[in-house]
Formats: sequence, C-alpha cells, structure tokens
Amino acid sequence: MHRPAQRLTRVLVCAATATVIIGAAGCSSDSGSDSGSDDAKKGGASSAPASGSATPDSAPPPVEEAAYTKLPDPCETLSKTTRGELAPKAGAGKASTSDDTATRGTCSWSSLDNNGVKGSQFRWLNVSLLRFESDQNRGSGAKLAKEYLGKQITDAQGTSGAQKLATAPLNGTGDEAQRVAYDLKKKEGTFKQNTVVARVENVVVTVDYNGAGLAGDATPSAETLTKAAQKAAKEAVAAVIAANEQSADEDGDSKNKKKNNKGDKGSEEGKTGGGSGSGISRSPDKSKPQKAA
Repeated sequence: MHRPAQRLTRVLVCAATATVIIGAAGCSSDSGSDSGSDDAKKGGASSAPASGSATPDSAPPPVEEAAYTKLPDPCETLSKTTRGELAPKAGAGKASTSDDTATRGTCSWSSLDNNGVKGSQFRWLNVSLLRFESDQNRGSGAKLAKEYLGKQITDAQGTSGAQKLATAPLNGTGDEAQRVAYDLKKKEGTFKQNTVVARVENVVVTVDYNGAGLAGDATPSAETLTKAAQKAAKEAVAAVIAANEQSADEDGDSKNKKKNNKGDKGSEEGKTGGGSGSGISRSPDKSKPQKAA
C-alpha cells in the first residue's frame, strides 16, 4: 500500500536534485562571464594614455625665422655725396674691428673744416649695424631687434649733461625709427647731438651725428643736423635691404645653375643611352642596315 507513495517521493527528490545541479551550472557560467568582463575593462583602462604624458600639441611652436642673414659693409652704407655733405673733410671712414661682421659693424667719420680766424666747423658721424638671429628661447630676430631699439633710445635719452632733450618718431625709415636730439656743452663749445635708431626686420641701424661751431664759428642748427641724420639712417637701412636682396638673388642663381647642370647631365646620359641601345648601325648613305661589330 505504501510503495506508490515511496516511488513518488523518490521521483520528486530526483527532480529537485537535477534542478539544483542545473542552477549551480548556470551560476558557474555567469561567474565566468563577469570575470571576462572585468578583464576587458582592465585591458581597456591599461590601453588609455596617462593623463600626464606629453603630446605633440604641448610642444612650443617654432620661432619665426630671421628675415635678414647679411649685413653690408658699414663704411659703404652711405653714398659718397651724403658723406661729403655730412662730414666734408672726413675722407675715408674708420671701421671698427669685429670678429663677426655678419652680425655687427660700425664705421665713423670725423670732419674738421678749418676757416682760420673765422673758426671752424666740426662734424662727427657714426653708423652702427646690429643683426639678431632668432632664438627658440628668447624669441624671433625681429622681436629682439625691437627690444634693442628701445634700449638704444633709452640710453640716448639718459646721456649725462644732455640739455633741450627731444624725442620723436620718424616715418619712412625702416619698419620703425625714432630720433633723440639734445645739446651737450663742452669746453670747446655747444655740440648739437642727434641719434637716429631704426629697425628693419631683425637689423637695427643706429646713426649718431653731432656738430659744433668752434673758435667763434656759428653753432649749426638742430633742424639741419636732424634732417642730415635722418637722411643717413634712410640710406643705411636701404643698404641693409639691398645686401639681403642681392644675397637672395645669388642663392637663387646658384640653385638654378645646379638644376641646369643636373638637367644637362641627364640629357647627355639619355643621348648616350639611346645610341648604345641600337644593335644595328647605318651606312653613311643610310640605305642599308649593317650588323654592329
């Protein structure tokens, strides 16, 4: 009587056991899936670059290249006519000694026009050139030249004993220019001093020009000397530009010559190759082909 009930109990127990086994297998499968997901996340995190690592965008931009690479001979920056007007008795200029003429140069002229008992006129003229190279840390050549121009103006304004000091910008002289004019009294007389500082690209031109009437001769007017100094500065700036234009033309001619030489060589090789590639030569009358020897 109790056997059917016992069989039913066994069937239910077996079914429950099978369910537990299947559930355990499912849990094991889910656990592996989670582990794989975690590994993928870890792999994705490790492939990302560190926040502090350098990138190409963090590098500083390259500094602008200096426009001018040459300086003219400072003693040749002024025309013979201009030198005769500003320093009529000076003769040849006196150049400074420099180990780096591509970067700096100076030339001066000293003139004393002696009129005997009527006194004499003294003139002194000086032209200085300074070229700046671009530097990744300090800045472009033009920027450095601009800073130097300001320093030159400040130095001229701070001349000891200067009287009637006047500073003004000048137009039409390089990229920018200023003049400083003042009187300077010495035992020989009153000297009218003019300093013109001009910048063209990465080159600074400084012209110092002063004059005095000595031994009773009249003192030259400040206006006359200022115009003369500005004229000299314009010519010196033009000489700097011309020297670099000539250099650029020479570089261009040199490159063209190299290209032409390569072209001529290639043309000759082509002709030679064309002649040697034929296995048949022609007789002088070009009527019958002959085998090449």
